[in-house]
Parts: sequence; C-alpha cells; structure tokens
Amino acid sequence: MKDKYFAESELVINSDNSCFHLHLREEQLANKVVMCGDPGRVDLIASHFDTKECEISSREFHTITGTYKGKRITALSHGIGCDNIDIVINELDALKNIDFKTRREKETLTSLEIVRIGTCGGLQPYCPVGSFICSEKSIGFEGLLNYYGNRDKICDLDFEKAFTDHLGWDHHNLPSPYVVDNDSELLERIYKSSPKMIKGVTISCGGFYGPQGRELRIPLADPKRNEKIQSFEWNNYKITNFEMESAAVAGLCKHLGHRGMTVCMVVANRVAHETNTDYKSNIDNLIELVLDAI
Repeated sequence: MKDKYFAESELVINSDNSCFHLHLREEQLANKVVMCGDPGRVDLIASHFDTKECEISSREFHTITGTYKGKRITALSHGIGCDNIDIVINELDALKNIDFKTRREKETLTSLEIVRIGTCGGLQPYCPVGSFICSEKSIGFEGLLNYYGNRDKICDLDFEKAFTDHLGWDHHNLPSPYVVDNDSELLERIYKSSPKMIKGVTISCGGFYGPQGRELRIPLADPKRNEKIQSFEWNNYKITNFEMESAAVAGLCKHLGHRGMTVCMVVANRVAHETNTDYKSNIDNLIELVLDAI
C-alpha cells in the first residue's frame, strides 16, 4: 500500500490542505479523539478542557482540539449514522497516515485512540434508563464492512452465524450483519471508571424507526425481530442495546490500525417502555469519566 498513489478523485483535499468533509488539517488533530453525534455536544465536551487550540465547523462536523489535564484531545461530532462514520474515520486516518503533498502512505503510521460517546436504547432489564453501556462487541445491521476487503479477518464469524441463525435472517432482502470487537484495552479502562458501566453487545442500525423495530405508519417486515434479539444468548453474550454507529467505529478502526470503542448512556429501555429525553445533564458525567480514562 505504501507505493499506492491516492488520486484526487479518491482522496479529496481542500485548497487549505484540509480533508474534504471535516475541513481539518493534520496539525489540528490530536491522537486522542472523543466523538459524539450532536454538534452541540462538542461544546459540552470542550467545556472540560483546560485550553483550546482551534475550533472548526463544517456541515454536521464540529471540531474543537484542546488539552484536558495535560492530555491533548480532539472533540468531534460525526452526525447520525454509519455513513457519516465512514467519512469521519477514513478522513481522520488520512490526516495522520497519508502525506497530502505526495498523496502516498506515510512511512510511519500513527494509531489513534477514538472513543464515541453516544445515547442508546436498552434491550435488557438490567440496562435501565441512565445506565452506561461499554460496547464489548458491536453488530452492524447496515452492512458497511461488507464493502471493504478482508472483512472476515476482523469479524467474529461464529457469533455472526449463531446470531443470524437465531433470528432466521433474511439474507435475500437485508444486509448481512457483521460482528466486530471493540478495542479491549480501551474498553477495560473506561469500564473500570464507574460502577454504572455495563459491558454489552451493541447493535448498530441503519435507521431509528423500522430498523430498530419502531412501527409508525409503515408495517415492519418482521414484527418479532426485537423479541428474537432480546432472547438471543451465545457464549454468555446477550444483546444489550441499539444505536447507529458503534459497529462502523469499531470495524473501521480495526481495519486501519486504530483503537476504537463506543460507550453509551441508555435514554430509553425498549423492554420496560421507559424513556428519558431530559438526559443532557446526566451525559456530562459520562463525558468526564471518558476524558479521565483515555
């Protein structure tokens, strides 16, 4: 790969030498990155910083780089969905590991530490509203990794088979799910930061309504899918929560040699039918735990 030339159509670079979507330059990116979906939450993360170097906004991508207790950290919003994660992780990697002048891979590669802080829906009784879930494994319902080569080398194929067999997965009409581990060392650091943390298996869905089993005016293809997900158990693993990005984060980071994981606060429990939309003050506690742990 080091001799490969990345053409202008494949790696789009802005006139100020920043990456296309994020509008970040290499020197503006720290090696520790804390991501969130909401651009407004970047300000909440950065409110804990001791110093701020720069702030950049482009579309839904809002970035602030600064220092926290002597650690240089970039806070970055990625918007909603795995398609945005595909943009963000690839562009973060390009900033660190591709020379924008020569358009070739750098001789020495940099491994980033990337933590996504998000919100999710709990799928088990022991994942109540307000609890924190560290994703040990993530399942991609959106099929993103299937577009990249060598996906089987980074995926848990036994888990995939057990899971799709249990659900009677419709491979004809649905993307094939992939199962990938989040970074274990990073996970342990964050898991140990609070007794409220739960290790779990997270499903990343390609939408908020139908893909997560919410039925409004369009009927669901499989009304029993959530029941099958909740009842699934394999090698002491159960599915703990729904969100929309963790599998893409873990999978792309693993492919590219970065350390990636997701930790979420439960804002709805789908089993108990409970929801808390006034969660923003509580998530600040999770942010501080992550900043201390990374």
